[in-house]
Amino acid sequence: MCPVCTVAVGVGVGLSRWLKIDDAISGLWIGAFLVSLAILLTKWTLKRWSLSRNWLVLLYTLILYASTVFPLKYLKLIGSPTNQILGFDKLIFGIVAGIIIFPLSILLHLYLKERHKKKSFFPFQKVIIPVLTLLIASIILYLAL
Repeated sequence: MCPVCTVAVGVGVGLSRWLKIDDAISGLWIGAFLVSLAILLTKWTLKRWSLSRNWLVLLYTLILYASTVFPLKYLKLIGSPTNQILGFDKLIFGIVAGIIIFPLSILLHLYLKERHKKKSFFPFQKVIIPVLTLLIASIILYLAL
């Protein structure tokens, strides 16, 4: 992740705090962004080298996670004992949830597409299902917190 993106994520989290959006919800979208970026980097890498796709996505996700969390820790946006859920920092909890939920939403899209003779049920299904899944997860987190 480039330094500008890291700063942008930090600013986004700061802005979301100013707007009083819970850190768990912000983290959910940050985690989804990290996985999305890891997938894009994997596609770019596979065009140049022959490597294992699944391991590369995992490696990029871990690298991007670290390059996002460490600056947030440095900026003291992570680590407050009063900002926790289930014993975890809310932002970390949200990021991990986003890293899990986003790929599951992509798998849901692929499953639906496979069941429909390799065609989408509706236009922009590839985009709508992950975004809708993240919106539903955000609403659930909002109601739970």
